[in-house]
Amino acid sequence: MAIVDPVGLPRLALMQQERIRHLEAALLAQQSTIEYWFRRQWQRTRPPLYASVDLRNAGFKLAPVDTNLFPAGFNNLAPDCHALCVQAMRQAIERSCPTASRVLIIPESHTRNPHYLESLGTLASLVAQAGFEVRIGSLRADLKAPMPLDAPSAPHLLLEPVTRQGARVGVADFDPCLVLLNNDLSGGLPAILEGLEQTLLPPPGLGWTHRSKSHHFDLYAEVAGEFADQLGLDPWLLTPASRYCGQVDFQKREGLECLEANGAALLAEIAERYAERDIDHPPFLIVKADAGTYGMGVMSVSSIDEITQINRKTRNKMSSAKEGLPVSRVLIQEGIPTAETWGSDAAVAEPVVYMIDATVVGGFYRVHAQRGPTENLNAPGMEFHPLPFCEPCICPDLNREPDAGPNRFYTYGVVARLALLAAAREMAELAP
Repeated sequence: MAIVDPVGLPRLALMQQERIRHLEAALLAQQSTIEYWFRRQWQRTRPPLYASVDLRNAGFKLAPVDTNLFPAGFNNLAPDCHALCVQAMRQAIERSCPTASRVLIIPESHTRNPHYLESLGTLASLVAQAGFEVRIGSLRADLKAPMPLDAPSAPHLLLEPVTRQGARVGVADFDPCLVLLNNDLSGGLPAILEGLEQTLLPPPGLGWTHRSKSHHFDLYAEVAGEFADQLGLDPWLLTPASRYCGQVDFQKREGLECLEANGAALLAEIAERYAERDIDHPPFLIVKADAGTYGMGVMSVSSIDEITQINRKTRNKMSSAKEGLPVSRVLIQEGIPTAETWGSDAAVAEPVVYMIDATVVGGFYRVHAQRGPTENLNAPGMEFHPLPFCEPCICPDLNREPDAGPNRFYTYGVVARLALLAAAREMAELAP
């Protein structure tokens, strides 16, 4: 049975607490070693401008399940975290473009979504508070004149058509030094953004046209292994196992034999690892599109029959991702159940951690009352509850228990930064 912290934060099921406490205690005991290790890593490899990482805490394992390098959801961060966000944003922009004074934000084109608009307004406000002039340039083909952003967080901001002169883009009477992408480029890099002399952050090569989750998690496994060796930990505690299939057509039922073979092998591998560690939980898999966001193209399976007997409704769901793009590359990932719940109704919850540059700046719990602990929570009906990450993410309380709020949040920040380092290595591969 799950218990709820007196201040309203999720706690783990009682049976799971002892296992994760050992990991938390190990990280707390070596905090100075961890921070030194991260500082050395950032000296060698620059982090992306910003990122969000979805984590899963099973009680016996804690690992990232998704890393987004063009994050939305800034409106879900606790307002008390904004000062830290502003400081980190100023540092990140100045490091990448020391002469920057004007910033043009390029958002997603589906900007009629009120939640996304509110995130966009919050992001623009954070950049402005960091000391930069900010405008928002939309790529929407139907936008012919400036229109209000329609976000309570930034009632004065406008969505403006992007224009191009030579090798520079901007909006009316605004020539930016820096172009900040909050568009994951699922449909590719628009021609208007090609060959610019201005700095684009994050680099367009990190968009989903080029980036893959399978490669990211290969790099993450490498990072987690190095980190675990440094601290004397079992890397399995931090790493989701995965397999990849590159030629799948769900509609035509082609390539499913790859999913079946790799899925069966991965289920067997998970069961073996569980047996070695005396973990009493049925293995399951998450099958997801190898590129894309918004929780699209994701299904949870506990047996290979669920793949071989996939019905038309599920095939339709799995066959396309954001913007209707077809799914042919698929990642099969070890399913990590969430042992955390929120509120008196024990709704399942998972932490999402936000970083700007190398700094953990906040986070929230994604909560879904209609989903189970083995299901994807990034789905309609989800709710968000801010976490007080602002201080705990970097200031654990060594005088309290390892699973006390500040200490658990510190652990989450450590694992999220491992995913950020994997993304940094992705970005380094793009360098000339």
